[in-house]
Parts: sequence; C-alpha cells; structure tokens
Amino acid sequence: MVSIRLSRTGAKKRPFYHIVATDNRRTGDGACLERLGFFNPVATGGEERLNLNSERVAYWISNGAQPSDRVAQLMKEAAKTAAAEA
Repeated sequence: MVSIRLSRTGAKKRPFYHIVATDNRRTGDGACLERLGFFNPVATGGEERLNLNSERVAYWISNGAQPSDRVAQLMKEAAKTAAAEA
C-alpha cells in the first residue's frame, strides 16, 4: 500500500521534512515514489513553512494512498492558507 508521510532531513536540532508518497514497506527515510512538498517546522522570518502540491496529493489519494495523521493535518492547513490567499 502507498502512504503519504513525512521523511526527515535537516541538521541536528533543525528538522526539515519532505512530504513523500512511498511504499509502506520502506523505511521512513528510504526511497520514495514521489516528493509532494516540504514542511519546515522551525521556519522563521521570510522562510516558507509549508509547501504542498495539492494536485499530486489528490492524485495519490484517488489511487488509494493513505496520508499519515500529521500529513492530514498539514493538508488541512495548506487548504486553509490557499483559501485565504484566493
């Protein structure tokens, strides 16, 4: 089964996450099928905190992918900010 989840990168005490579509049998930081965006929880100043390709996320969900709990929260947040900008 395909899942949409976070893959951690970044330095010690400075996390940075890629939002990826990946096979459930792979490790969290292993190879991914597609990179869908990123999440920077420690963004400051003019840095972008969340970037998500909603079209590709919708594609993967329509093909049976399951988002993790945290990614589901981030999807709601991204939809809210997109609606505020429009």
